[in-house]
Amino acid sequence: MNKGTLYIISAPSGTGKSTIVSELLASDENLCFSVSATTRKPREGETDGVSYYFMSKEEFSGLVESGGMLEHAEFCGNFYGTPKKPVFDRLAEGHDVILDIETVGASKVMEACPEAVSIFILPPSLETLKRRLTKRGTDSEETISLRVAQAEREIGKAYNYDYTVINGDLDKAVADVRAIMSASKNMTKLNHDTIEGVLKKC
Repeated sequence: MNKGTLYIISAPSGTGKSTIVSELLASDENLCFSVSATTRKPREGETDGVSYYFMSKEEFSGLVESGGMLEHAEFCGNFYGTPKKPVFDRLAEGHDVILDIETVGASKVMEACPEAVSIFILPPSLETLKRRLTKRGTDSEETISLRVAQAEREIGKAYNYDYTVINGDLDKAVADVRAIMSASKNMTKLNHDTIEGVLKKC
């Protein structure tokens, strides 16, 4: 059985990353979503193991100390992270795994898993991003300005990723990510065993 591929996908808020990921998951039975762990309490409608792995701070700290987290961070007094075991288990079973994550966590996963394929989703422009955030109608002008400034900082990290995709048109963006995922199966960094296997047959 061939090992699956870990895909890291990042994007600024409002770029449409979650929609793209949902489209990819809906069309590929072999593709799994990496569920994060958190120490915050479940909200209404959230399910353990689906929305998040809900843990106590003691459980979370124990995983961190034992090396059981690919990455972790603290936000508003709660901890969030990516447990290793579920990700590695799915990969070992031959499933591809999508990790939807912000740039700081992504850099930690890239370091821990150099074989991962990283994709950064870009808005067509910062002005377009601002219009999308304004259209949502959920944030104040001040919050939108802060989000756009944060997006600009995050976009500066896109150079660290293997691929970039512009989400100006959703269908095209989804098709572009699918093409990347297909082509990545032939990346040299994912095929060391294949190369060694060919050499051994000589």
